[in-house]
Order: sequence, then C-alpha cells, then structure tokens
Amino acid sequence: MSYFATRCRIGAAVLFALTSVAISLPARAQTYPSRPVRIIVPYGAGGIADVTMRLVAQKLSERFGQSFVIDNRPGAAGIVGLKAALSAAPDGYTLAMIGGGFTIAKSLFKSLPYDLETDFVPISTTASYGLVITTKAGSKLKTVKDVIEAAKANPNKLNFGAINPGSTQHLSAELFRSMAGIDVAMIPYKTTPDLATAVLRGDVDVAFEYFTGFQASLADGQMQAIATTARERASNLPDTPTVIESGLPDYDVTSWNGLAARTGTPTDIIEQLNAGVDAALKSPEIQAVSNKSGMDARSMTTADMRVRIKNDVERWRQVIEKAGVPKQ
Repeated sequence: MSYFATRCRIGAAVLFALTSVAISLPARAQTYPSRPVRIIVPYGAGGIADVTMRLVAQKLSERFGQSFVIDNRPGAAGIVGLKAALSAAPDGYTLAMIGGGFTIAKSLFKSLPYDLETDFVPISTTASYGLVITTKAGSKLKTVKDVIEAAKANPNKLNFGAINPGSTQHLSAELFRSMAGIDVAMIPYKTTPDLATAVLRGDVDVAFEYFTGFQASLADGQMQAIATTARERASNLPDTPTVIESGLPDYDVTSWNGLAARTGTPTDIIEQLNAGVDAALKSPEIQAVSNKSGMDARSMTTADMRVRIKNDVERWRQVIEKAGVPKQ
C-alpha cells in the first residue's frame, strides 16, 4: 500500500473516532428523558409546596416531551420522602423536592438516613418565601417596635406562638427573640389552625407563620400583619414592612423549596433540568400563583444552591443550640 493511501486510511480512522466521540458525548443529553420522571414530594397533596411543584412538573413535561409525575411521600418531617429518593438510581429519573426544613433537620435530629449535602446534588430552587408576623386585630402591638418595647418593659409577660418545636416558624421566633434581646415565653402548637385559634382567642400575643396558613384570618380582618420576615416586602403584602425595615437590620428569614437528584446523576442531566426549571418558573401561570401566595418563584444555579444549603445548615444549627431545642 502506498504511503499516501496509508496516510489517508489513518486520517479517516482518526476522523471517524473523533466524530464518534463528538456524537456520543451529547447522546445522553439528547435522549434524556426517554421515559417518565418521578418527582418525590415529601409532603401531602394540596399544600402550596405541592401545588407549585405540580405546576413545575407540568412545565417540565411540556418542555421535555415526557411525563414528570408527582409522587407524594409525606411523613416524619420529610424524612420518608428523601429516604425513598435515596434508594433510587442516580440517573435523573427520580428527583426529590427539598426545602429549607431539611437544613434544619440536619441539626434537629440525632440521626438521619441520608446526608442532604453529600447524598444529593441540588438542581435548582423553585420558590422562596418569608413568614408573616401577626397579632390579633385590635391589639396594641401593631409594629415590631411595639413588640420589642412591650417585651423589654415587661420581661416574660409577652408570648410568641409558633407550630412544632424545631420548625422554621418556631426557629424564626427564636431568632427574633435573640436578635431583639428580649425575654418572652414561647408557646408551641401542633397545627396552624390551632395556632390561629389561639391568636384569635387572645392566648397568643404574637404569632409566626407562613402567609398561606393565616391567609383567611388576615383577609377578613381578624388578624393584622405587623411585619414580614424576608429581606424584601412580600408581593401580596406590599404595605406590610419587613422586620429589617422595622428596626432589626440583620433579621432575614426565608424558607425555600427546590429540586435535587441523587449524587452521581450525570452533570449534563442536572444542567438540562436546571434550564428547564428556570424556564418553567418564568411562566405566567407559576408567577401568578407565586405572587398571590407571597412567594418568589426564581431559579438558582446548582453552585449557588449548594452555598445556600451550607449556610442554612450552619445558621439553624446555631439557633437550635442557642435556644436549647432538644434533638429528636
């Protein structure tokens, strides 16, 4: 065989190899998903987190041409759902809804069947939201300043109400108490309706809860919102100041929901899902639901979400230890 023919054959072989690599690298990205994708939601159906995730799933189904199916797995503060997600293969076909509560759980429970930071790779946030601080309509406590002044004038006479020791609501109240330097009694309640009833009866002076839990009582004027806990004012309560505006400049509490996959899921799949969530959250339907509920439906990069999780874990660890919340 001539030298020229040999060089041509070698060149053709190299070109074929390079072409094969170029085709094979994005092949997985082009074919994902080739079957339905399951999203495990560790809460019951019907809540605002579930509703929002169903809208996101619908938009992802439209974008990818495959069904994204919600699988509700409530129980044990979300542990049941994440444990189920942990047993799935890291192939992008089982995703898990995670949220701020899981960053609390890492310090609240003596042991967990998973590690949020090492067993899962974050895909994107789907929504963030603050709490609303309320008092009974007609209460003299109409502002954060009123609450702090009353508490300092009468130590341990005022009380704060929130659900479930170790919940975001409870720890938000503990953080407020600590940053304001006040002594108040903390009264725990099992459910949001129980807490709402206590506020309306006058058993609770100041309550910390998500807007959706008190929406009816606020709408009919039985409760008054004195502040919201996020850095910026809530879209559905534009006339209610934030705690920061009200005199505690470092108080910024928001919870969040998002999507994650098992660690080991291919990076290209994570990137596709991140782009899909970002597009979904910009849709008018999701923006409308979010604004009505006081949520901020905004995506986040995987890297930024990792930082958020790490910072939240450390922040709530400190609050839990300072408040003396017993481990479960």
